Amino acid sequence: MRRLLFVALLLSVTLCPAMAQSQETVASTFSAMDIFELEYVDDPRLSPNGDQVVYVRRSFDVMTDGNRQQLWIANSDGRDHRPLLADSHSHSSPRWSPDGKRLAYLSNASGSQQLYVRWLDSGDTAVLTNLAMAPRNISWSPSGEQIAFVMSVPSTDKPLSVNMPAKPEGAKWSDDVIYVSKAKYQTDGEGIIDTAFDQVFVVPALGGTSRQLTSGAFNHQGNLSWAADGQHIFVSANRRDDWEFKTREADLFAVALADGSLRQVTNAPGAETHPLVSPDGKRIAYLKADDKALAYRPLELVVMNIDGSDSLTLTTGLDRRIEAPLWSGNKALYFAYTDRGLTNVGRVSLNGTLTVRATGLGSQTLGRPYTSGDYHVAANGTLAITRGSAQRPADLSVLVGKKTYAITDLNSDLLAHKTLGEVNEINYASSFDGEMIQGWYLTPPNFDPTKKYPLILEIHGGPHLSYGPNFSAEMQRYAAEGYVVVYDNHRGSTSYGERFALLLQYKYASKEDYADHDSAVDHVIEMGFIDPQQVYITGGSAGGIASAYAIGLTDRYRAAAVAKPGINWLSKVLTADSYLGQIPNQFPGLPWDHMEHYWQRSPLSLVGNVKTPTLLITGEEDLRTPISETQQFYQALKLVGVDTLMVRVPGSPHGIAGRPSRMIAKVENILAWFRKYAPEAPES
Repeated sequence: MRRLLFVALLLSVTLCPAMAQSQETVASTFSAMDIFELEYVDDPRLSPNGDQVVYVRRSFDVMTDGNRQQLWIANSDGRDHRPLLADSHSHSSPRWSPDGKRLAYLSNASGSQQLYVRWLDSGDTAVLTNLAMAPRNISWSPSGEQIAFVMSVPSTDKPLSVNMPAKPEGAKWSDDVIYVSKAKYQTDGEGIIDTAFDQVFVVPALGGTSRQLTSGAFNHQGNLSWAADGQHIFVSANRRDDWEFKTREADLFAVALADGSLRQVTNAPGAETHPLVSPDGKRIAYLKADDKALAYRPLELVVMNIDGSDSLTLTTGLDRRIEAPLWSGNKALYFAYTDRGLTNVGRVSLNGTLTVRATGLGSQTLGRPYTSGDYHVAANGTLAITRGSAQRPADLSVLVGKKTYAITDLNSDLLAHKTLGEVNEINYASSFDGEMIQGWYLTPPNFDPTKKYPLILEIHGGPHLSYGPNFSAEMQRYAAEGYVVVYDNHRGSTSYGERFALLLQYKYASKEDYADHDSAVDHVIEMGFIDPQQVYITGGSAGGIASAYAIGLTDRYRAAAVAKPGINWLSKVLTADSYLGQIPNQFPGLPWDHMEHYWQRSPLSLVGNVKTPTLLITGEEDLRTPISETQQFYQALKLVGVDTLMVRVPGSPHGIAGRPSRMIAKVENILAWFRKYAPEAPES
């Protein structure tokens, strides 16, 4: 599966026998090119009886700098493990038919993303659709005769009726103008988007014509769940007249298969999403968030009768954000949630009894150690999870009764022969107010606590996200170059409950969250193995905002690497694609009514204090934290005489580590910048 890259080192000296033996026995450390060799498991799906599991095996292609997605299958005890679709095309979203004899999936094998079905006994495959846009969120009908999916449909509305003169034959004119009339007109990774709306479709499972069920200037998003009789499909949508501006609103609707008519099922303030009909068709579960204008809102798991009566919240006492609920039989629901940096699978009965079924999911975000993880559960309680660690990306395990079967071990062929950095947990009090903060530090290979090491503080994005003790290619590269890497879940991070997440309400960025980071650095320095004169800082997105704000508050860092930051909130919210949700929920009001507040939260307000040499790195096509923000900070730093370098990533959106070569470029440029400012740095 792997391409082995051999580099011949031509030496002008002969190694003595002792040196040669040392070269053979010492394991290597994690290198930049190793990033291309990493693999991980995604989207596991158990067969209806729990006997087999299909999963997406994700890897990289060193020749195309792209992602591979293959489908593999195994028995739940790990036997008969083999590829289903492992060619040069991309295959994803495997979904078993109700009888377990067929598998629906998405693939670009025909040149564009289409819906396919594979007969598992024979291996015969049929492409069901011929769509101009990519389908997603596929869902089998209970009878197995139809498959529903969601697809974007371009709007035919024209904002102006313009009579352009005819172009002379052979003339080469400029491209046609682009009209923007909707509030949501751009998306990071896509640019200016055509006005289109997500609609629900059905197609016969034996192939045929796809039929559109929903219509109108509304997005029908998320998963689709069929009624037991196959006559309705439940979907979540915001069909308010002011839907563009009410991003926290969504209700559940039942779409009639016969004519596409809609019956509204919920009408509470806030968002009801992720509908799930119970196997017996008597109940429907869903996720619920209120409509409070706050940057973070918890998600609760609710169950009610299929007609919308007698709703009951099942997870009130958990105080964690619920994700990915699934029925297991008719009497219990499973769900994922993150607690103190660890992703778990919980089970709740209809009487509200909560138990933890699995923990330690994660390591699917290969660049940085964000909490992540997928799972799937069969009706008999067999559970498939993507389990990761600080030393390995996500593998597949299946829990059958009290036994756990490790189905994959995708990276030991690469990583077992390398000496990796090790992750250690810390808990400490913030110097601002004594708030307890959880964090971690990663030590270099062959770490010796009697020596002194340079330190990198790395700050996560969001800010309402969380890190955990997960594999991180970027941090392993820092560690391989001799750095101790410190990271924390500062106030505002998820996985610690609503109170902790809202400690940053109207306070991002601030001296308060910086104190959490600063205290982490102090805590690790006190352990005795850090050179306090070699402390560096970096972070991306919200972490870029935090690192830019930090160097306006202190000059303790020898150098900073600020990735894809927002610098000036007054301009950021009026140029980024996130303004519709960010302005009403993260700020006390509109920018022109609260200019002082926006400015106080902006790293640019502190630029006159900055003395730290600063590298800036941002994608040129970033619409989440536009490169105009980076340019403002670059020019401001130049004006105040701070050594700064702007690294622009051509063609990249916000995810500057989204391709392997871009991840490598990000990390290696940051390492080079820090080396430049290390004491007694060797001449290049």
